[in-house]
Amino acid sequence: MRATRFFISTQKEAPSDAEIVSHQLMMRAGMIKRLGSGIYTYMPIGLRVIRKVEAIIREEMNKAGAIELLMPLVQPAELWQETGRWDKMGPELMRVKDRHGREYAIQPTSEEVITDVVRGEIKSYRQLPLNFYHIQTKFRDERRPRFGLMRGREFTMKDAYSFDRDLAGMQASYKVMFDAYSAIFTRFGLRFRAVAADNGAIGGTGSHEFHVIASTGEDALVYCPTSDFAANMEAAEAMPLAAARAPAGAALAKTATPGTTKCEQVAALLGLELSRTVKTIALTVEKEVDGKQVKENWMLLLRGDHELNEVKVAKVPGLATHRFATEAEILECYGTVPGYLGPIGTRAPVTVVADRTVANMADFVCGANDKDFHYTGANWGRDIAEPLVADLRNVVEGDASPDGKGVLAIERGIEVGHVFQLGTAYSAAMKATFLDENGKPAPLQMGCYGIGVTRILGAAIEQNFDDKGIIWPGAIAPFEVVLCPMNYDKIEMVRAETERMYGALQAAGVDVIVDDRGLRPGAMFADWELIGVPHRVVIGERGLKEGNLEYQGRRDTEATAVTPAAIVEFLQGKLSS
Repeated sequence: MRATRFFISTQKEAPSDAEIVSHQLMMRAGMIKRLGSGIYTYMPIGLRVIRKVEAIIREEMNKAGAIELLMPLVQPAELWQETGRWDKMGPELMRVKDRHGREYAIQPTSEEVITDVVRGEIKSYRQLPLNFYHIQTKFRDERRPRFGLMRGREFTMKDAYSFDRDLAGMQASYKVMFDAYSAIFTRFGLRFRAVAADNGAIGGTGSHEFHVIASTGEDALVYCPTSDFAANMEAAEAMPLAAARAPAGAALAKTATPGTTKCEQVAALLGLELSRTVKTIALTVEKEVDGKQVKENWMLLLRGDHELNEVKVAKVPGLATHRFATEAEILECYGTVPGYLGPIGTRAPVTVVADRTVANMADFVCGANDKDFHYTGANWGRDIAEPLVADLRNVVEGDASPDGKGVLAIERGIEVGHVFQLGTAYSAAMKATFLDENGKPAPLQMGCYGIGVTRILGAAIEQNFDDKGIIWPGAIAPFEVVLCPMNYDKIEMVRAETERMYGALQAAGVDVIVDDRGLRPGAMFADWELIGVPHRVVIGERGLKEGNLEYQGRRDTEATAVTPAAIVEFLQGKLSS
C-alpha cells in the first residue's frame, strides 16, 4: 500500500465530545467518523483493523468446528414474542414497522432467529452437535451512547450458537468455545482475563466474560492471585468477614445522632469504626394476590462500609421484581425519613434480609426509625429477630477467596466477549426439539458465544497507548510496517532503496505501507505514531551512504541501525516475536 493511494485523515485535536482515550485517538487517527449519536462510519484505517480482528475470529471459530452463516439484521417480532423478549428487552430493542404495519426488531442479538433456523432443520440426534456463527451488524438503542465504539448504538458482533442433545454435550461445546475465545484473545496480543459472570438478560445457567485488562475499564474484575478463582463484581461471592457471631457485650441504647443520615457521619459522631455500623436499604415488591395489587416491604442490611450488589439482590427469593421504596412508602412503613431506618420497631410488617457479614455482627449501630436517633449495642436474637441471610454485597480487595485458597484482588477490565450456557431457555420456549435415540422428542441444549468485534478496537487502544497515540499489537494493526523515506521524490537512491524494500517485504507477506506523501519528517512520524503502526523504517540519504537504515518499534525510545541487506529478515524476526 502507498500512502498517496490510501486515505489518511489525522487530526491534531479530538472533538470535544470524545470523552475517553480510545475515542479521542480513534477520531484523531481518522479511524472513525461520527454520523449520529452512537453511530460511526468506519474509515479505511479503522476498517483494516476490523477486518484483521474478523480474520482471526474466523480462523479460530472454523478451527473449533463452528460453521459460518449470516442472519438478517431485521427480525420479525413474532420470534421475539415467542420467547417473551419482545417486552422483556425494553427500550434498548429497536422496534420498527413496515408499510403493512408488521412489527420487526433491529437485532441486538440472534438467539431467536438461529433457534428458528435449527428447529426447522434438525430432526434427529444424529445431526448433533452443531455450532453456527456469523459476524453481523447489531443495534441497541442505548439511553446514553458514549465512549465512541465502546458503547455505541450500532456495532459489529460475532455471535455463535451451539446445539447439543444433552447437558454434557452442551457443556463440552461450551468448553470448546471457551478455549477458542482464549486462543482468539491471545492472538490479538491483548492482556485479558476470563471471569465467571451473571447471565443477565440472555438467560441460561452459567457464563464467563472475557475482559481486556485496562486501568480505564468500566468493570471491576475480582480474582485470587494464588488460585484459579476469577469473577466479575456482579458474580463474585462475598464470604462473611467473621466466621461466627460474638456474644452480646453491650446494652441496647437509643442514642441521639442529630443530622447524621449517613453511616460515615454516625461513626464519626460516636467515635466508632465505620465497620461497627449497619446501613438499611428499603425495598418494595408489588405483586397481585387474589386479583388485588399488594405491596411487600423488605429491608436489606449491609455493613456501613460495604456496597450493595443489585444483581445479587434480584436473586434473593421474592426480590426478582423489587424496586427501591419511595420516601412516602418509607415514612408510612417505618415512621421516619430515610437515613434513620433500622430493623427494630417498624410500624408495618417487613421482611429483613441481612448480608452474611451483618448476620455475624454483634453490638452494632443501626437506625432507630426515629429522626436524629440511632440504636447502639444492637444484637440479633436479643433485640431483633433472626433475619434471612444472603450474599448482598460487593466484595472488596483482601476478602477471602470463595475457593478458600487465598484473598481477593481487584483490577479493571473492558468486557469484549461473553460465553453462555443457555440450556433449554430458548429451545423450550420456541419448541425446538429433536428425536433422541428412542425416537422421543427432546429440547435442544444450547450455548451462545459473543465477541464485540468493533469494541475490540476501543479496548485494545485503552490498553495500548501513550502520549503520542495508539500502540497496536502487531496482529491487529492497520499495517505491520511503515516505510518512511526522506525526500522520496527528490533523491534517487532513497526512492530506489524504498522500492526494493517495499517489494521484498510484500513478497515476504508483510503488511507494509510506504509514506510517499513527501511530508517533512516530524509530520510524517507524528502521523504514524498517532495511527500506531508497530514498526517503522526510515530510509534517508545519509544513512544509506553509511550503509544503514533506521528501525524503531512503536514502544522503543531509540532507533536501531540495520543494514539494507538484513532489514527484511530483521523485520520478520520482530513480527514473529
